[in-house]
Amino acid sequence: MRQESKTRTFVRKPNRISPVKKPVFLLLAVLFQNSIFSNAQTPVPFANYNQRWVDSVFARLTPDERIAQLIMVAAYSNRDAAHIQEIGKLIQEQKIGGLVFFQGGPVRQAQQANHYQSLARVPLMVAIDGEWGLAMRLDSTVRFPYQMTLGAIQNDTLIYRMGAEIARQCRRIGIHVNFAPVVDVNNNPNNPVINFRSFGEDKENVARKAILYMRGMQDNRILTTAKHFPGHGDTDVDSHYDLPVISKSRQALDSLEFYPFRRIIAAGAGGVMVSHLHIPALDPAKNVPSTLSKATLDGVLRKELNFKGLIFTDAMNMKGLTKFYAPGVSDAKAIIAGNDVLEFTEDVPRAIAEIKKAIREKKITQADIDARCRKVLAAKAWAGLDNYKPVVLANLTKDLNTPQARLLSRQLTEAAVTLLRNPAALLPLRKLDTLRIASVSVGANSVTDFQRMLGKYTAVRHFTLPAKATDAEIKKVMAALQGYNMVIAGLHIPSLRPATYGITEAMQNAVREIVSLKNAKPVFAHFGNPYALARLATGENALLVTYQDGKEAQQAAAQVIFGALAASGKLPVTVSPALRLSDGLGAVPLPRLKYTQPEEAGMDSELLGRAMDSLANFAIAQRATPGCQILVAKDGKVIFHKTYGHHTYDTLQATQPDDLYDLASVTKISTSALALMRLTDEGKFGLDKTLADYLPEYRKSNKATIAFRDILTHQARLTAWIPFWKNALKKNGKWKRKTFKTDSSARFPVAVAGGLWLHRKYRDRIFRQIQKSPLLAEKKYVYSDLSFYLYPQLVARQTGSDFETYLKQTFYQPLGANTLTYNPLRFHSKDRIVPTEYDSLFRKTQLLGTVHDEGGAMLSGLSGHAGLFGTADDLAKLMQMYLQMGEYGGTRYISEATLREWTGYNDAAFSRRGIAFDKPDPKQPGLSAAADASPDSFGHSGFTGTFAWADPQHQLVYIFLANRVFPTRNNNKLGALNIRTGVHQMIYEAMKQSNKQQY
Repeated sequence: MRQESKTRTFVRKPNRISPVKKPVFLLLAVLFQNSIFSNAQTPVPFANYNQRWVDSVFARLTPDERIAQLIMVAAYSNRDAAHIQEIGKLIQEQKIGGLVFFQGGPVRQAQQANHYQSLARVPLMVAIDGEWGLAMRLDSTVRFPYQMTLGAIQNDTLIYRMGAEIARQCRRIGIHVNFAPVVDVNNNPNNPVINFRSFGEDKENVARKAILYMRGMQDNRILTTAKHFPGHGDTDVDSHYDLPVISKSRQALDSLEFYPFRRIIAAGAGGVMVSHLHIPALDPAKNVPSTLSKATLDGVLRKELNFKGLIFTDAMNMKGLTKFYAPGVSDAKAIIAGNDVLEFTEDVPRAIAEIKKAIREKKITQADIDARCRKVLAAKAWAGLDNYKPVVLANLTKDLNTPQARLLSRQLTEAAVTLLRNPAALLPLRKLDTLRIASVSVGANSVTDFQRMLGKYTAVRHFTLPAKATDAEIKKVMAALQGYNMVIAGLHIPSLRPATYGITEAMQNAVREIVSLKNAKPVFAHFGNPYALARLATGENALLVTYQDGKEAQQAAAQVIFGALAASGKLPVTVSPALRLSDGLGAVPLPRLKYTQPEEAGMDSELLGRAMDSLANFAIAQRATPGCQILVAKDGKVIFHKTYGHHTYDTLQATQPDDLYDLASVTKISTSALALMRLTDEGKFGLDKTLADYLPEYRKSNKATIAFRDILTHQARLTAWIPFWKNALKKNGKWKRKTFKTDSSARFPVAVAGGLWLHRKYRDRIFRQIQKSPLLAEKKYVYSDLSFYLYPQLVARQTGSDFETYLKQTFYQPLGANTLTYNPLRFHSKDRIVPTEYDSLFRKTQLLGTVHDEGGAMLSGLSGHAGLFGTADDLAKLMQMYLQMGEYGGTRYISEATLREWTGYNDAAFSRRGIAFDKPDPKQPGLSAAADASPDSFGHSGFTGTFAWADPQHQLVYIFLANRVFPTRNNNKLGALNIRTGVHQMIYEAMKQSNKQQY
């Protein structure tokens, strides 16, 4: 009630303009039509804004209150009640004009801002230091990259978008002024205070990006302050602790330091912040900082640069000022010099008293104070305070952390990655099957996000070396690295500040040791200030820099290394004679899966996540499966990969993204079809050939003349299946002694399960049963596994290599899909493998790492229809290769013509099947795949609860992995509840809903 009565006392401008909301292409048109380097002066945005409101408010202010409007004090939302009371007292008693919020949290700050505004007779102007967004001061908010990182970006429209997004967040939390951008040209590598906060050392780049950042904010009604005038880039003293002296000539200042200020002022910047710098060329008076220099502010900034906006002081508590001037006295001197707003005044009553004294002594006139007060009020009106409304607390944190904001931060980080050296075009890495890769995170105590992302692309052995690693630790790691021919080193630099950047002697030694490796090709990814590279002897090896550390930067570097992401950044500073300004090599990306978030593929992460969560959690609640995981890739990007539940119903082991599953019949399209398509391209296999053409033993069988086209589309009259294991049991259900033993030997070498070994010749019996099996009376669609038992033999005969070796060497290893394997216990620990059934009839044991299918188990776990294990990530690579019509990572595996033939309908009138691949059923949409899956889509499901599907029309890959057969195959709820195809359909629904939101 009190707030409403206060705001009603002021005249407001009706129907005020809402924040600008334009499609990006319109914004770009405006930007390019109105060149940021136009010579025309753009007025400050609040000039003469809503003068009716300004006049009304001004008329009610006493002379003291007009002075107070020029004062902003510091507020913290992480302090106690005494602090809140102190600020409230200043608002009520001194009538201060604004607040600068520092450390705290968004909800706490919004609550306090609402409280403080309720105490103010004139709405308060609220500011923040948000150079890289609200996260510079507030927890639980999106952190955008530092300005030096932004300086590397070549797509400057991203900078505008960032400014607009920061403005949106500021407005949402009740902020009106952002003390950004920094327009200092950082031409001193040892600058202790600006450095990474600058866009770099190129004045054109600094000016251009600063203007775009400014426009992004001011187009969305957040006032900017270009800082730190006259230019803080060439100092080796931090003005927070002392008064820096810049001894440059006036000519040098004009040509460099002033340049970005001149450009951004001409572009319409509403504010400029003045720094505590002593520059004799502008004001020779001893120990007079620019903040207190009338010659600098009135003479240079106002008259020469023609600045008409608000001049803000830098914080009035900084030692560069307080070392020479007392609080209150310095505030008055700052006002006399020409500042409009005092930031971080420490003693408000004394400041007001000293300014009044200056008026009495005619050092400044009341008319000057009044003019500045009216300017502040106009800025307040422009920022929306002529129609003040409290911050709405509901959903505040969510509104500040939108997926779109997170995506923008990711895109900025990715666009900055700079490839500085790339000998012999090593990056992006190709021929993964020839590389034995190790990663070393130098300066890290545990495996990093960088290393985890590297591991998504191929097999990588990870090592870490802490910043204070001992010589013994370094030697141990170096000895282990001798067995690898590729070493990828992540350099995690502890500090962004100059001097040492936190680089220890141990880190320097580790880098030197990596460079000296004789058998390896080192690749260095530098996660930190680029200037720090001058202290690290990385040699002439491949080198890329991300400018700062963090999850997004680490993931981006890993994806550049493997080609999922292009490196497009340029070095914004000179590091050394070998690493100079604007260095940066372009790296053409390879068609490998990129890992990102749904919004990058035009989907809504909240919609998609909610859809996936609902069905997955429902399946687990109904005990359709103890756990599962879902992976979705759209447009070549993995946009969703989430795990649910546990390995078993005892909930002891949670499902993890790198778990291996028994893929069951997904094996058919991941092994047999894969190999046969390649052989087709090589002229070693033909769909219209017969069994007898490749397997001579079938020449006298009833299957001799059956064409593979009919076999692979399940219309060859083959029996659906044969329970081979039942013939190995006695009538009482016990194993035949001549067939099974409980220990291995030369006669019983085939491991069927733990403690159960099969006779070496029994496999011949299996093949004889297939050969002699009867044919069905009529040709019709009958899904049959029988031919898939034969393909490992066929492939071996045509290639001269055993089936598994052929698959791994020809496909899986080059793809980087190294977890795709038979009999995974040979390579992976039990805790990474998800169990399937407790086989009470045949093997009488819990199956874990052993193929679920009985027939496959009796063939040493290796068959063309079952037995393949793998992770969702690696299965997705294979499906993405199919989606890309046979190409992945710069290598062609299968011809497009062959792939299209195999994945198309063979005879839609006869059955829904492709050749080996399953297809959507045109007669029963939603049966074999999502109802909305396109006719071009293809994939397969597996008995254990697995599903893999690709849709070329929608550029979609969908992987569902589960162990629904735990503990028994009799649990068919997963199928009865239509979970797998239901989740599939929900992806299409999320796509449609996202499209509606966009238009």
